[in-house]
Amino acid sequence: MSLVFRRAVPADFREVRRITRDAYIQAGHFAADHPYMSVLEDVEHRAEHSQVWVAEAAGKVVAAVTLTFAGQPYSEVAQDGELEFRMLVVDPAHQGNGLGRAVVQEIVEHARQLPGISAISITSATFMERAHRLYESLGFRRAPERDWYVLGEDVLLWVFRLELGGDRVATRAVKPRD
Repeated sequence: MSLVFRRAVPADFREVRRITRDAYIQAGHFAADHPYMSVLEDVEHRAEHSQVWVAEAAGKVVAAVTLTFAGQPYSEVAQDGELEFRMLVVDPAHQGNGLGRAVVQEIVEHARQLPGISAISITSATFMERAHRLYESLGFRRAPERDWYVLGEDVLLWVFRLELGGDRVATRAVKPRD
């Protein structure tokens, strides 16, 4: 399966919303009526205030992610010189085939092309263990001094960071399985 990684266009928003909702609910991260679901589902707002990207396979959107930078409305942890990604989702019907890894690798390669960007930062809830294994396998390291709690909730969010440098070991080629 070959992937096209590109900026989302308005015609993609409905599918991004569905994939996001399905991925978070089926993983058990949130119930459908959790207040954060409305934030996740507001793809139009995300696209207006950050960059929504999609991975497309065979003409169909199969994954999505939000990219943002320090000081922008959707940035939670990005510092100057960092690209932050959030809300990475893979359509549950396509999970387990290496798509999440492929999308993160695309993000890393994209970040390497951005002037002034020397690192990537991400936040991940402590219970998202599968995501942690993925990030660490690609060279991201925990930055516990930057961890934080969701306002008004007892939810600790971990920060991971990848220094881009010249080392490309973290982005070794991995093609998604068909």
